[in-house]
Amino acid sequence: MLQIRCKNNNVTKSFPEGTSLLDVYQEFANDIQLPYPVVSARVNNTSQGLKFRLFQNRDVEFLDAREGSGHRVYVRSLSFLLYKATQDVFPGSKLFIEHSLSRGYYCNLKKKGNEPLTDDDVEHIRNRMQEIVDLDMPFRRTEATNEEAIRVFSERGFSDKVKLLETSGQIYSDYYTLGDTVDYYYGPLVPSAGYLQVWGLERYEDGLLLRVPDWYNPLKVAEKMPQPKTFEMFAEKTRWDIIMRLSNAGDVNKAVMRGHASELIQVSEALQEKKIVQIAEEIDHRFHREKDPVRLVLITGPSSSGKTTFCKRLSIQLLACGLRPVSFSTDDYFVNRVDTPKLPNGDYDFDNIETVEYALLEDHLLRLMNGERVEIPEYNFVTGKREYNGKKLKLGSDTVLIIEGIHALNPLLTKKIPDSLKYKVFISALTSISLDDHNWIPTRDNRLLRRIIRDYNKGAFTAQQTIAQWKNVLESEDQWISPFQETADVMFNSALNIEFAVLRPHAEIILASVPKNCPEYSDAHRLLKFIRYFIPISDTEIPPTSIMREFVGGSSFKYPR
Repeated sequence: MLQIRCKNNNVTKSFPEGTSLLDVYQEFANDIQLPYPVVSARVNNTSQGLKFRLFQNRDVEFLDAREGSGHRVYVRSLSFLLYKATQDVFPGSKLFIEHSLSRGYYCNLKKKGNEPLTDDDVEHIRNRMQEIVDLDMPFRRTEATNEEAIRVFSERGFSDKVKLLETSGQIYSDYYTLGDTVDYYYGPLVPSAGYLQVWGLERYEDGLLLRVPDWYNPLKVAEKMPQPKTFEMFAEKTRWDIIMRLSNAGDVNKAVMRGHASELIQVSEALQEKKIVQIAEEIDHRFHREKDPVRLVLITGPSSSGKTTFCKRLSIQLLACGLRPVSFSTDDYFVNRVDTPKLPNGDYDFDNIETVEYALLEDHLLRLMNGERVEIPEYNFVTGKREYNGKKLKLGSDTVLIIEGIHALNPLLTKKIPDSLKYKVFISALTSISLDDHNWIPTRDNRLLRRIIRDYNKGAFTAQQTIAQWKNVLESEDQWISPFQETADVMFNSALNIEFAVLRPHAEIILASVPKNCPEYSDAHRLLKFIRYFIPISDTEIPPTSIMREFVGGSSFKYPR
């Protein structure tokens, strides 16, 4: 008999060898009483589907769709449900699940005859999805040799999955079936379609929006957030993919194997520099207009999006335009630490807008733009106090102010300054590569990998500590950054197609240091699993001015400590 400890209630019970997690849950269900339906579990801090069978003593924690692992299992299963329905309704069509958007997932459906997608088409797909859910059709997992899995997908014309598996270096691979439809997913699914009771499907631009459960209340669909500018930035990313002839991990790996890594790096960097030049030229154009010339550039983005390096590269291009950029730090306008707002647990809430003395900052900006000389404060992070040390600033006729920070686009920061005088930039790492047509890489995972590597290299935090903080980071971003991103004049994608191949050598050794007996191991294990789909390449040819250097080291720019 096995000894299974349920971490939800810290109770241990005995089970026969080979018992499934679903059977274990049914034994514990009355004692656990989770508020929402269970969709997956963590076994020894590794995500598993409920059909997973136990053959050794284990710790088990059951999860609903509020928790990161459970949410991913649910969304992954929904993706297969959508794919199955599209194949049933439009045999021979191709579905591309591209990226998160508007609190759902944007999908592109190419019908066999390339006819445009209609509202009736979407209704037929939606109805078929509901039929499959009502039938409670089971998801079946098959473990096969890599060669066998490649044969299965090759026979069905799935070149994206064939390239992925051919270059993965795996000995065995799992694939899934739903009815007579076969697909590949790099993580577990729910046991059957009947688990998928909360979802939506609708037209979005020229494609589909798959709507998913709300993170905080998975009994309802997440409220849709209009994101037309974010959609256009992803569309630009798709155009870049066409230029690079890359759309998935298999394409990247094949190119690296052919010896094209240097070329990929050079073209990726050139495309980003081209975009930065375009932004600088637009600022220069608006700076020199007769009425309401731009004098203030506001730059924001979520954690590890590369804001600091972008700001420095933009400054260089503005200098090339004949302007004199002056960077302004919102950090120097922090309130004294004793006045910093606190979280419910008593910790300081450093991401709160009230952490910044924004009225004083705005007053100084207005006076500077009126030609006055202003004494700028400096924040002493040791004493936790704002100090005046004689640092004075006056703008010249060719000067443009640059403010970079998480609150830069918050209207409270510059509400008295007309929008016509401001140029607003939103930057994020909108992952520009997928594992295959149905397995996207979340942009948040891209940024988490960057942050883990940077924190470790700086000696600031271990990987375990960075992962432990990440949930709070994301919640702060949802509150203080995301609501304002669509107000930006321009959006900049800091992700590179070659990025994961470059990050892999750095990330592997750092992620491997996370102990298996801590909750953070679950994310470390997941990140290791997906990054190992990419053939590693050295960062030696990454330019010293690259955004990547902000995270892997070796930048020619100096960064604040």
